[in-house]
Order: sequence, then C-alpha cells, then structure tokens
Amino acid sequence: MSPIQAFILGIIEGLTEFLPVSSTGHMILASAVMGIGRVEFVKTFEIAIQLGAILSVLTLYYRRFLVSADIYLKLTAAFLPTGVIGFLAYKTIKQYLFNPFVVSATLIAGGIALIVLDRWTEGRKARFASTENVSFAGALLIGTVQCFSMVPGVSRAAAAIFGGLLAGFDRKQATEFSFLLAIPTMFAATGYDLLKTSSHFNSGQWTLLATGGLVAFVSALIAVKAFIAFVPRYGFKHFGYYRIVLGALFLVISLTTGISL
Repeated sequence: MSPIQAFILGIIEGLTEFLPVSSTGHMILASAVMGIGRVEFVKTFEIAIQLGAILSVLTLYYRRFLVSADIYLKLTAAFLPTGVIGFLAYKTIKQYLFNPFVVSATLIAGGIALIVLDRWTEGRKARFASTENVSFAGALLIGTVQCFSMVPGVSRAAAAIFGGLLAGFDRKQATEFSFLLAIPTMFAATGYDLLKTSSHFNSGQWTLLATGGLVAFVSALIAVKAFIAFVPRYGFKHFGYYRIVLGALFLVISLTTGISL
C-alpha cells in the first residue's frame, strides 16, 4: 500500500463510516480496484483507521456525554451483544468474509432492506423525547441488530439505525444513536485488532495508519454533518438505490474479471 492509496482509503472511510452503505465494504472494493493485496496489514488498516472517524463523532457530540450518565449505561447495554459475538467470531469473519464477492452481495441485500425500511418509517413519530430515554431492553435490541454488521457490506450504521427504528426512535434519533454507539463499538474493534496484529508493523505501516486515520477524521466530520441534515428530509431510500447499483456493478466486475475473489 502506498501513501496515496492510504489517503484515498481514509477519504472513503470517513465519508462512508456513518452512512448506511458499509465503509468496510467500500474499502475492500476500493482496495481490490487499486490492486492492493488482501494481506493482514491491509485488513487491519481497514479497521484501524476507523479510529479517526470515531474522533470526529466525539468532537461533534461530546456535549451529549456531559449531560447525564444515562447515555453511558444505554450505550453499554447496546454494545454488549456486538462485543461478545464479535470476540467469539473475530477470526472466522476476518478470514472468510472480507472479500469483494461477499461485500457485493450484502450491499445489494442491504440496499433492498433500506428501501423497505424507508417506506415503513415514513412519517413515523418518535416514542422518546431523546435518545437517552430509550429503555435498556430497547438499547439491547439495537445492539443485537448491530451484530449483523460484522458481515462486511452490511454496514454498522445501517444495522444500528434499523435497530433504533425497531426500538421506537424516529429517523433522526436512530441516526444519532448509531453515531454514539459507534464510539464503544469501533473503539473495541480497532483496539482488539491492533492488539492482535500491531506487533508486526514497521514504521512505514504505522505512518500509513496515521495518514488514513487523519484523513478519515476530516472527511467524517463533513459526512456526519451532512447526513444528519439529509435523513429527516429525504430518508434512507437513496442510500438503498446506491447500494444496489454499487453492489451489482462490483458483482459483475468480480465475476467477469475474477478480481481478488
């Protein structure tokens, strides 16, 4: 991986991490297009630069963590299912599911789900005054649904938003809770992956990680602000259409060229 490739992947991560389109899926597909081999460092890079995106959410939403302890408790409850299942399934997922074919298929399936979800939630009123008012059972439900995002291409944001809507949030609340839930979820995923692999990195690889993380931070700041303004007005269906087109395109490319399957 070259510095310019790390820069490009950082932009992709930041712009897609909090959108329901799968940032990991986009990076896997982009890596395949740029001819970056699926070596261990690349797989870790695609996870580790999420730290930059996490810091963008902390920058924008830090006040939410200063108002009440409830948000910490609810996020902990929502994180538990992903934390447990992610720990148990880590090796299997990383070994067998990080490839363009799986991502293409899940992008298409997730796109269809988003279109259906958009119609189902049109005009929905929230049951809660704010995200902090969700019950512990509701938070646990959101975390359980988020577990599906461990399959590359599903999208952590899409799964968390779907879970939030099931729990009683409106579109904006579900989107904001998915931002906040990303913090413990992605910190855990990034930390665990680096703990397992970082001892083998050289100085050049650490530089690539720093480059990707910094670029992801800046681009995520832009994406989060734009997404939270877009969703209440336009919903999720446009992201569903995008996922279907992108997934179909890469599926055709993969099957016709044999690219990194």
